[in-house]
Amino acid sequence: MRASALFMPTVKEDPADAEAVSHRLMIRGGFVRQFAAGIYVILPLGWRVMRRICRIIREEMDRIGAVELSMPTLHPADVWQASGRYQAIGQEMFRLKDRGGRDMVLAMTHEEVFAWLAARELRSYRDLPQIWYQIQLKFRDEPRPKGGVLRVREFLMKDSYSFDLDEAGLEASYAKHIQAYDRIFARCGLEFLRVESDSGFMGGAQAHEYMAPSAAGEDRVAVCDSCGFAANVELARSVAHFPSVSPAAARGQAEGGTTGVGPLEVSTPEQRTIAEVASFLGVRPSDLIKTLVYVVEGTAERRYVVALLRGDHELHENKLARYVRGAVRPASAEEVLAATGVEIGFLGPVGLRERGLRLVADQALDPAGPAGSRGYVAGANKPHAHLTVVVGRDFQAEVADLREAQAGEGCPQCGRPLTIRQVIEVGNIFKLGTKYSVPLGATVLDEKGQERPLVMGSYGIGPARIAAAAVEQNHDERGIIWPKAIAPFDVQLVQLQTNDEQQTRVAAWLHDTLESSGLEVLWDDRDERPGFKFADAELIGCPVRITVGKKVREGKVEMERRRGGAREEVLVEEAVERARSLWEKAE
Repeated sequence: MRASALFMPTVKEDPADAEAVSHRLMIRGGFVRQFAAGIYVILPLGWRVMRRICRIIREEMDRIGAVELSMPTLHPADVWQASGRYQAIGQEMFRLKDRGGRDMVLAMTHEEVFAWLAARELRSYRDLPQIWYQIQLKFRDEPRPKGGVLRVREFLMKDSYSFDLDEAGLEASYAKHIQAYDRIFARCGLEFLRVESDSGFMGGAQAHEYMAPSAAGEDRVAVCDSCGFAANVELARSVAHFPSVSPAAARGQAEGGTTGVGPLEVSTPEQRTIAEVASFLGVRPSDLIKTLVYVVEGTAERRYVVALLRGDHELHENKLARYVRGAVRPASAEEVLAATGVEIGFLGPVGLRERGLRLVADQALDPAGPAGSRGYVAGANKPHAHLTVVVGRDFQAEVADLREAQAGEGCPQCGRPLTIRQVIEVGNIFKLGTKYSVPLGATVLDEKGQERPLVMGSYGIGPARIAAAAVEQNHDERGIIWPKAIAPFDVQLVQLQTNDEQQTRVAAWLHDTLESSGLEVLWDDRDERPGFKFADAELIGCPVRITVGKKVREGKVEMERRRGGAREEVLVEEAVERARSLWEKAE
C-alpha cells in the first residue's frame, strides 16, 4: 500500500493528557484519535493492527471447535432483570428507554443473551457441548476513562460461551480455552501471566485473568517465580512475616497473660496514626492493630463491619466484601462516631462486639495461627489512649484472609518470596456454572430424560488491550516496536526522493514482489523530507524497514530490523529474500 493513499496522520508532539506510553505513541503514530472521554476512533493503521489480532483470535477459537456468531448490543432489560444483574450492577451500565418506554441496556457483556439463545435452541444432551463466540462491541460507563484505549467506555471484545451438561464438561471447555488463550497471547507477542482472580459481578465458581506485565497497568498480581503461583492481589494469599514481639507490645501479655486480668492502658496524647503511635511507644507497626470500620451496602438498614489488621498490613476491600457477601465502603468519620462512639485515631476492638458490631480479623492476627497468642497495641476507644491487648483474651473476632499480599512475603504453595507486578488485564475466563442458565431457563434433557440446567463458562479477550499492552511492552524512545504478528505492515519501504524515477522503479518492484511473496508492505512515497519519513517509520514500528535512496545507482538498498537490527546494504536483486529473512527473525 502506498502511504500517499493511506490516511496516517502522525504527530510530532505528545498529547497533553497522555500518561501511558501506549496512549502517547498510538496517538502520535496515527493509530487512534479520541472522540470523547473513553471513546476512540480507530484509524486505518490501528484498524490493521486490530484486524490482525482478531484474525489470530478467530484462528485459535476455530481450532478448539468454537463457532462464530453475532449478538445484538442493544438489549431489553428483562433478560438482565431475570439474572439479577440489572439491579446489582451500578452506574457502569448504560440504561435507556425506547420510544415505547421499555427499559433497554447497552451490552456490557453477553451472558444473559447467550443463555437466552441456548434456552430456545438446545434441547438434548446430544446437542452438547457447544462453544459459541463473537467479536462485538461492548459498552461500560467507566468512572475514570484514561490511559488511551486501556480504559474506555466503548470497546471491541471477543467473548465466548461454553455450554455443557455437567461440571466435567465445563472443565474440558475451560481447559480448551486455556490452551487457545495461551496460544493467542503468545502469537500476539505478549509477555503474559494467567492468574487466579475474583469472579466479581460475573459470578461463578472459579475465574482466571490473563495479565500483561506493564507499569501502565492498574491491576497488581502476586507472583512466585519458584513454583509459578500467580494471583490477583484481590485474591492472592501469602504467608506473612511474623517478627518477634517488641518489649513494649509484650508488656500486656507478660503482666496479664493470655488468661489474665486484661488489657494494659497507655497514654498516647495526640497520637492517632499507626506511624505516630508506633514511634511514640517505641514499637513497630507490626505490633499494632489497625481497626477499620466499613459500611456493608445494599441492606435496608445500615450495617457495619469492623476489619482488624496488623499495623503494617493493608486491607484489600474486595477480600472483605467477598467474606461478608456484600459491597463495602469505608465509613465516614461521622458514621464511625455514630457506630462506635469514638473518633478515628483511638478506635480499637475491645468492647465493639458489645455495641453490636461485627469484628473480622485478618489471619495474621489469629491466635491459633503462626504468631500465636501475643500482645498488640490497639486504640482504647477513648481519646488519647491506647491498650496493649491480646487477641482472644481481650476480644473475640471472626478470622478471614483480609490483607493485601506484599512483596517478599511467602508464597502460599512453596513458601518462597512473592513479587508484586503491575499488569494490564487482556483477557479473562470464568466458570459460571448454572448462574445464568437457571434464571433464564436454559435446560436440556439428559440420557434419562431428566431436565438439567446447562453448565456455562464465559471467556473474554480485549483486542485493543492486546494492542496497547504490546506497545507498553515493546517500544523505545523513537516509537513503537510492534510484534511482527500484529504489526500494521510487515515491511515499511521508505523512498527518499519521490521525483527520482530510478528510486520509484526500484521501490515499485520491491513493493510488488514483497507483496506477492506474502508480506504486507507500506510504501512511503509521500513528498516529504527523508528525516520526516525516517521518524514516521520508527514511530509506526513495522518489523523491517527498507530504504530506497541514492544507493540505487549502485544497485543497492539499505535494510534493517526495527528491533535492534544493524543497518546493512543489500543488492536490489537480493533484497526480497533478505527482507523475508529479517522478518522471519523478528519477534
